Amino acid sequence: MQKQGDKLTPARVLVLGFALLILAGAILLTLPVSTYTEINFLDALFTATSAVCVTGLVVVDTGTFFTPFGQIVIMCLIQIGGLGFMTAGTIIFVVLGRKITLKERLVIQESLNQLTLAGLVRLTKRIILFTFILEAVGALVLSTRFVPLYGWQTGLYYSVFHSISAFCNAGFDLIGGFRSLTIFNNDYVVMGIIMFLFIIGGLGFTVLLELSEKRNLRKLSLHSKIVLFTSFVLIVLGTLVVLILEYSNPETLASLGITSKLASALFTAVTPRTAGFNVIPTDRLYDATLYFLLALMFIGASPASTGGGIKTTTFSTIIIAVLSIIRGQEEVFVFRRRLPFVIVNKALSIIVVSILLVFVVSIILTITESADFMGVLFETISAFGTVGLSAGLTPELSPVGRLFIIITMFAGRVGPLTLTLALAQAIKKKAPFRYPEEKILVG
Repeated sequence: MQKQGDKLTPARVLVLGFALLILAGAILLTLPVSTYTEINFLDALFTATSAVCVTGLVVVDTGTFFTPFGQIVIMCLIQIGGLGFMTAGTIIFVVLGRKITLKERLVIQESLNQLTLAGLVRLTKRIILFTFILEAVGALVLSTRFVPLYGWQTGLYYSVFHSISAFCNAGFDLIGGFRSLTIFNNDYVVMGIIMFLFIIGGLGFTVLLELSEKRNLRKLSLHSKIVLFTSFVLIVLGTLVVLILEYSNPETLASLGITSKLASALFTAVTPRTAGFNVIPTDRLYDATLYFLLALMFIGASPASTGGGIKTTTFSTIIIAVLSIIRGQEEVFVFRRRLPFVIVNKALSIIVVSILLVFVVSIILTITESADFMGVLFETISAFGTVGLSAGLTPELSPVGRLFIIITMFAGRVGPLTLTLALAQAIKKKAPFRYPEEKILVG
């Protein structure tokens, strides 16, 4: 008979690990020392889920509702959730001198989206070191702005919190009043370092480490080339679209100077890639802009990063495959390399499952919430993509609505990840026979 422990596949361990971390965080946030006023368990669970899944959607104001203890709990959940609990656990095992077993290596492999088991522990150590260095640099730069505003103690604390939140693409802030970073929409230092941190965090550890080693774009792997090219195109295209659509909007960019307009448009274009911060009020954007941001949120960041979404490589794979079909090519080529159809099938499956999840949750929220469809769809995709941008609906959600957003955030964080592994395992098991082929009409 199969042992019970053998049924815990790496995908199941990841799901269970994230769930237990969220539960532990929710319990800590319900303690009297965590909040200035009493919080119910559902709101604590929502906040813990948002932190661990590095989303940033909040039902209570982080800066004013939670005490410093509660805020530190949220910051720790963000850090562990951004790195992945197995990455953090690996470092603890190494410090304690505990041997990393094969099963644990398989879970780490799944967590980091790696293709092989070779060098996983060394990779994890480098990820931790890379993360702490970048977050320290970010905190140091932010302190030059926050310390003069809030004093040494609060300023340094805010600098560390926002640096971690930015690199992990969490979007949590301590400014208060659900304002995010709107009071800094003319501060290029704050905007610049926050953007730098969440763009770097969203590229993926695999790409970052490869860039630090090779330092030559031509020598990069196909994965890194696609990530960098797709990210660049989305940033440039997003900035132009936001600038054009919001240029004359009196509620967002109209009152700003040309430099501030460009900076705010750039920030607004890159933050939907799962960062969650905003320097102009999201609920004041035109519907056309919100609709465009939906696509950016759905795509999200890159594999093995601190962000969510279907991932840039998944999106690029499908676009490349479609272009290949249009050109009449029988195989998929990019950067003088051929993509296996297994990868195309994985990408297609992830997108279809993701669309179905968003579709179902959106329908449910239109029934449970008193909000227009655009607001419901925006909040749902923001939760799935672990973005954290809100059009103002999240604090007003009903208990049922909050529960479904919790499920969506959790599924958005672990769903595509576990689906990829499940597909990889299924593909390895070849059938002992092949059915006869027959064509059908499509299109």
